[in-house]
Amino acid sequence: MIAKTDSTDPDHSAFDRAMIERCIALSATAARNGELPFAAIICKGSEVVAQSGNQVVHDVDITRHAELVAMAEAQKKLGRGQLEGCTLYSTAEPCAMCSFAARETRISRVVFSIRSPVMGGVSKWNVLHDAELSRAMPEVFGPAPEIVAGLLEREAERVWEKSHPVFWAVIKRRGYLGGNGGAGGSEHLPPSTERPNFFRRLFRFHRRNSA
Repeated sequence: MIAKTDSTDPDHSAFDRAMIERCIALSATAARNGELPFAAIICKGSEVVAQSGNQVVHDVDITRHAELVAMAEAQKKLGRGQLEGCTLYSTAEPCAMCSFAARETRISRVVFSIRSPVMGGVSKWNVLHDAELSRAMPEVFGPAPEIVAGLLEREAERVWEKSHPVFWAVIKRRGYLGGNGGAGGSEHLPPSTERPNFFRRLFRFHRRNSA
């Protein structure tokens, strides 16, 4: 269960809201371009490194989710595969596929709007916050990131209502997206606090010296 948090947290709330608002605008553009209204942004500190809407229809490729496209672009721009210290912003809870990628790139924070109780990478499958992944395979998966869920959820849902009203009504009724319509505000899971074990420290040393 994701614990409640104070949405006025001064550490991240103002910037997080600004980035989610930007994501929502990107999702509206994606919808106008014939895509489903998903969008994602990668930030390192206060710098926007990459952003994308869904490109599934445009590229005729079901793997071109906004989060995956943004992560790939961020890796190229930063010149490295690891995205430690970066935040992934998304209009919807990343699916299991995108969540595994986020863990493998070692994303430090994930902030999203619309919950996904059926397909979500934390609500349903808990890929994003499963500490066992990094304990069992430290050479592959990073620590569980901090998660902020449901930020500006209602605002993100309105893009769906406007661009795909019938489709949205169906998936909302079936519970695919939209946990509680934003009625409960944002929720929070802290980042993993586990200390790196011997094998993780050994892998980090090997990675630094083989780069």
